[in-house]
Amino acid sequence: MSNTLSTFEPLSEFLNYLATRQCDYDRIPTLSELSRELGISVSRLREQLEVARSLGIVEVKPKTGIRRIPYTFLPTLRQSLGYAITVDEHAFDDFSDLRNKIESAYWYQAVGLLTSDDRLNLLNCIERADAKIHRQPPQIPHSEHRELHLLIYGRLGNPFVIGILESYWDLYESIGLNIIMDVAYLEIVWQYHRKMVEAIQIGDFDRGFDVMQEHLKLIHQRSKPVGRQRFE
Repeated sequence: MSNTLSTFEPLSEFLNYLATRQCDYDRIPTLSELSRELGISVSRLREQLEVARSLGIVEVKPKTGIRRIPYTFLPTLRQSLGYAITVDEHAFDDFSDLRNKIESAYWYQAVGLLTSDDRLNLLNCIERADAKIHRQPPQIPHSEHRELHLLIYGRLGNPFVIGILESYWDLYESIGLNIIMDVAYLEIVWQYHRKMVEAIQIGDFDRGFDVMQEHLKLIHQRSKPVGRQRFE
């Protein structure tokens, strides 16, 4: 392990402490206690704590103090993508392409892990979205769109895959792609979703994969909204 990590930047004292703790995700000692234990100043520890917070590794609350929390990739990606999309709005296209390839690569593994409850939830998601689209006035089923895709891949247990997919939807919302006024377009999108889910229900994963590939091409047919919100 040490040879593998030798090419990476060394962890800070605080991150190394968190990474090597052999215990549950419980309360971390105070900064003054850690300062004595690790042999570094409180001010240096405070800086390292802020880095850990920004990475989503710890949470700090008034009553519970510092707690290590389960690792997720999402907080790190949010920061990096927020910078990337501010520097170049076309970065979304590159990240969207990565997301598409991730979904394609993990499709068979993901759908093979779905439970009967998961498949029922996918059907419910389709029905809720359909009801929103055909209301007067129509509503945009964005939460259902996000939920459906994340449900399909939710059983993978891979924090890097899930982090990429979750951050894609955050970015999708940030640049305004969740705002769709064209009901005809929404109907086409959800027709693809329905066919995907129907294929999953009967175990025809090849058919579902083919439909998904067609569906993933749709976003490239859309123009990006003018202006974008801040992505955090």
